[in-house]
Order: sequence, then C-alpha cells, then structure tokens
Amino acid sequence: MSTRALDAIGDDALDAQAADWIVRLTADDVAERARARAGFEAWRRTSPRHAEAAASMESLIARVEGMRAQARPARAALDAARPRGRRRGQVRRAATALMMAFALALPVGFALQAWPPSYLLADMRTTTGEWREDILEDGTRLTLSGASAVNLRFDAERRTVELVRGEVLIEVARDPARPFLVETAHGRIRALGTRFVVRRQAEDTVLTMLESRVSVRTAARRTAAGEDEVLVGAGQRVHIRADGVGPVEAVDARGVSDAWRFHQLVVQGRPLPEVLDELGRHRPGLIRYDRERLQDIHVSAVLPLDDTGRALELLAASFPALRIRTLTPYLVMVDRPRD
Repeated sequence: MSTRALDAIGDDALDAQAADWIVRLTADDVAERARARAGFEAWRRTSPRHAEAAASMESLIARVEGMRAQARPARAALDAARPRGRRRGQVRRAATALMMAFALALPVGFALQAWPPSYLLADMRTTTGEWREDILEDGTRLTLSGASAVNLRFDAERRTVELVRGEVLIEVARDPARPFLVETAHGRIRALGTRFVVRRQAEDTVLTMLESRVSVRTAARRTAAGEDEVLVGAGQRVHIRADGVGPVEAVDARGVSDAWRFHQLVVQGRPLPEVLDELGRHRPGLIRYDRERLQDIHVSAVLPLDDTGRALELLAASFPALRIRTLTPYLVMVDRPRD
C-alpha cells in the first residue's frame, strides 16, 4: 500500500490500529511484547500519520510498563482466589482491562477502583460477565450478576449478607429464629421469608421486591426504633440513600424475574450512562463515554447481557445520533458527535 493510501486512512481506522498496538505492546508475555515491538516499528515507518500517532502512544505505553508492578498484587490476589480450572482466562481478562485502562490515561487509582481489596477478598464474587448461583447453609439461594461481591455473616442470632458490589437476587429460606438482613453502605434490609433484588450503586442502593415484603432502615437510622422502618412490598422498588428512602415505584415483578432468568437488562426511561454502566459489568474490557454528554438520552429497552455486542448494536439502531466504535474486543467508544 502506498504512503498516499495510508495517509487516506480515516481517523476511526487509525484509532482502531493504535488501540490494537497498545494492547499488543502491553501484553503479559515478554516474547509477545517483543514481537509486537518489531511490528510496531515497521508500522510507524509506513506513514507520517503513523509516526505521529506512534509518538503520542509511546508515553502511554511507558506509563503502562511503569505501572505493571502496581497492578501485579491485585492480579495475584485475583488469581489466588479463583478456582484453578478457570483461573487463566479470568486473570487474563482482568489484566487486559487493567492495562487498557492505564494505556487510556485513566487515573493511577483505576486498579484499586476496579478491583478494590473489599471485592477481591469477598466471600462470594463474580468476574465481568459471570453469573453465579449458590445455596447457603440455611437454604437461602443467592444469584450474583456480573462483577458483584457479597460477604456472609451467619451466627445463632441472625443471617447477614453484605452487598459489597454489584447486584444480587435473593430467595430467603424461612427461619423465624434468625432474621435475614442485607446490608450496604446506604442501609439495612430485613426479611423473614421473601424474594428480592438488591443493586448497590455509588450514590444509593436499589431494592426491587418480587415476593412478600421487607423493612428498610437507612444507615443514618440503623440504631433507631422500629417505627422508623419503611415497609416495601411485592411489585415495588425504592432507592435507599444513607439519609433517606426515596418514593416507592411500581415495577413488574414477573418481568424482573424473567430478566434475571434470561440474563437481560430491562430498562424504562433510564439515562444512557446508567445503561452503559450495566453493560460494562457484563463485558470484558472498557466502554468509554462522556457521562455529561450522554446524560439526556433516555433508554427504554430489553438488552441481552450475555451478548453485550448485540446490546450495543440495538442502542445504535435506536439512537442514530450515537456513534459506537469497537476499536478492539476490549475497547468500545460511545459518543455523540457535535453538530
């Protein structure tokens, strides 16, 4: 291909090539990095635009190499905590996400934000895109969606599940002698026998009731008298903040149950960034976007969580103004070009 033809390559294609080189040049295997370096040098020399792109990439690649040692403890903890048969693929996925994050010039603290010790050391957890179902010692069934984690504290007086991260579907086994509690930073949910979904977010905890009812107490009122509790029944949803419980919303309990069974994301009028957050928990690598730029786009859809590529295609078809670029299998860019 001639230099003139190479210079005619569009920005999207050049971005995709650059992202691919970043992944290859920051691979875990030393020999693989050496082979990539030789190809990268040849690619750099084929076009002035390639040379310019390569120069800007070098500092990012150097940063990745410098931070490789910082990422190693988190990856080692993740490796040690997973069953050996599944370890290699999961650690490689986590490592790739870490390296891509560094390469894209995210803050140095990304590794601790993405895989904090509280998540790595949790009693039960799932990786990106993984679903896990367990039956506890009392017969309670827990189902964790992607990138979720819980701690379990069972004793003679109570059964407590701490939701550290993500989302969990709980089917509580009856035990009148021991109340069942779910705790997050925002509050406490108490149930005797019921079925519900709890999702932990940065600013609040979302409780969706499928059967029976629970009582909710905020973190600020955790030690207050019983009359401060809020009752939430089947077909209702509330947002729990540390200082209060939001208004009750009606939900389709059967629809929520089906969504969990078929691994779907069902949304009604939710801002696009929140939808992309959910898809990101079920997709290896990164979905990059400007929250403020996309906040006014509201989504009502049923999206497949086991095929996030298809989910992104559906979003693109529903919102023609969106531009969704898959630069590599581990990097998707979502934006809305300015008029």
